[in-house]
Amino acid sequence: MADKAVELLIEGRPVRLSSPDKPYFAELGLSKRAVADYFCSVGEGIVAALRDRPTTMERWPGGVRAEAKLATRSDGEGDAFFQKRAPSGTPEWVQTAEVRFPSGRTAQEVAPADLATIIWMVNLGTVRFHPWPVRLPDTEAVDQLRIDLNPQPGVDFDTAVRAALVLREVLTEAGLTGFCKTSGGRGVHVYAPIEPADFIAARHAAIAVGRELARRLPDQVTVNWWKEERGTRVFVDFNQMARDRLMTSAYSIRPTPAGLVSAPVDWDELASIQPSQFSVVTMPARFAERGDLWADLDATTPGSLTTALDWYERDAAAGEGELPYPPEYPKMPGEPPRVQPSRARRVE
Repeated sequence: MADKAVELLIEGRPVRLSSPDKPYFAELGLSKRAVADYFCSVGEGIVAALRDRPTTMERWPGGVRAEAKLATRSDGEGDAFFQKRAPSGTPEWVQTAEVRFPSGRTAQEVAPADLATIIWMVNLGTVRFHPWPVRLPDTEAVDQLRIDLNPQPGVDFDTAVRAALVLREVLTEAGLTGFCKTSGGRGVHVYAPIEPADFIAARHAAIAVGRELARRLPDQVTVNWWKEERGTRVFVDFNQMARDRLMTSAYSIRPTPAGLVSAPVDWDELASIQPSQFSVVTMPARFAERGDLWADLDATTPGSLTTALDWYERDAAAGEGELPYPPEYPKMPGEPPRVQPSRARRVE
């Protein structure tokens, strides 16, 4: 069948969209063109979330299907995959940035400067965007503290909300201003603009904030890295602040049949909403009515990590220091053994 490509004019720039009628969320009756239209409808918000940030693309070139498999670090085979490096044939007008991976290797990654670039990424099958917490010109300077409240099996969204509301208080005490959004699933993401910091300092700040939150809600929140120790609690995934461990951007679409999106929300409404309210179908009307609820994120004066890092040093002096890094990392300074506790006990 001939490729029925169309050309979209995005802010004055023509962008080619191939196979616009291809089903992308079949259960919702949405095509690839509908996905492009969705991102155009939230254009101001998605551009703010990605602008000048190196961004990993989660590509579903065959559309989102229940039987489609996403390739992972441990299994490179799949219908969908993560694209870190800017692909061959990237147009000259698409901005890129050099990033450094934990291995020390570097790569040029797409760093969107405008909506046209984002729609070009959509044409490649991207439905979910994973931006780094850095931006051009300095891709070593972390400018956002990102806290991922990840409910473990058996834990509902409402518990994550309760944790997020207390987390807001913790951040305020640390001199930081938090902004919240749904993850697109059962979790809550909280971001805070920060003064430039390196990746290790930002991760240590996330650990310290997570520990403080867990002290206040010990039955509901944990920072335990090993799944066998988390229980039915909300896990503060501090390693989402490690280099090249990225969180879903605001307005990204979760690649499931329901097409839920990661939706910025006001703190005042967080306790009264459910993630199912925000989808690729419903978000355009909400955005048209309320605009980008995270518009103030970049306008807010960045906070210092000094207090959070003081907490980290205090805890380290009390015997709670470094925590395990992700498995693909080289051994990091001060890191405890990467052996799950039950296995370590058997070895002893």
